[in-house]
Amino acid sequence: MDNGKSKSTRPLRRSQFRQLRDVVFFLTMGGLSASFILLIVLLLVADALFTSPSEFVAALQKPEIQAAFKLTLVTCTLAALLSLWVATPLGYVLSRFKFPGRSVIDTIVDIPVVLPPLVLGLSLLILFHQPFPFSELLVGDSGWELDSWFREQLGFPVTYSWRAVVLSQFAVACAFAVRTMRVTFDQIDGRPEDIARTLGASRGQAFFKVTLPQAWRGMLAAGTIAWARALGEFGPILVFAGSTRFKTEVLSTTVFLELSVGKLDAAVAVSLLMVAMAIAVLMLLRWLGAGLTS
Repeated sequence: MDNGKSKSTRPLRRSQFRQLRDVVFFLTMGGLSASFILLIVLLLVADALFTSPSEFVAALQKPEIQAAFKLTLVTCTLAALLSLWVATPLGYVLSRFKFPGRSVIDTIVDIPVVLPPLVLGLSLLILFHQPFPFSELLVGDSGWELDSWFREQLGFPVTYSWRAVVLSQFAVACAFAVRTMRVTFDQIDGRPEDIARTLGASRGQAFFKVTLPQAWRGMLAAGTIAWARALGEFGPILVFAGSTRFKTEVLSTTVFLELSVGKLDAAVAVSLLMVAMAIAVLMLLRWLGAGLTS
């Protein structure tokens, strides 16, 4: 009888042991995961407790910060639209076609993502202040710089202006938009497009009438990601556009300027404003992601 009871309790003990190991596993994984989550929460709480609501409102009422906020909205929106304009055809080409040099183009697209921001800004500055190739044959020994061409031929400069802010944001944000659009087109079945071509539609008609309407959520997601990435851009803007008050100052450079003059309360207030804007963008992204998977 005792031997029978011991045999019957063995499966129960094994089951309890497995449950205990599962509990230990989940506690370990949860503890490691919670360490990062806790760090982010503590950072946000520290910023929120550092300044009072009255100080927050007073900082945001400063004319230079309001001007930086308006310029941020304009430049981020322009950078996102430009990114979407480029990312949609490029993502489609990388998703649908196989051609020589495709892997090279795929690698080039990722360069702004891994390149140090200051290096990207410096590269933009050098690009716009280098003479055009062979331009010395037309205008003289020194050649024609790209920024000079924009100033003299089109009537506006690019370097150290709000246009440089948009270009700096676009140079990085577009890479993220391209990745999003490529994934979007990868998830869209190509057979309806092929069927439309067999029925007499050109490739362009099949793209605009069949594929593109299915990609609208991905386009919204790509534009949102580009906008969010443009919001946090700092290094290229500082080098290529500068941080002049009421001219090229955006929220990311406002934090730097306020810190440089010792106004920590204003810097924290702007940081909290950017956090709120980032949270709103992330919530929109989550909603779009849920729509894409449903």
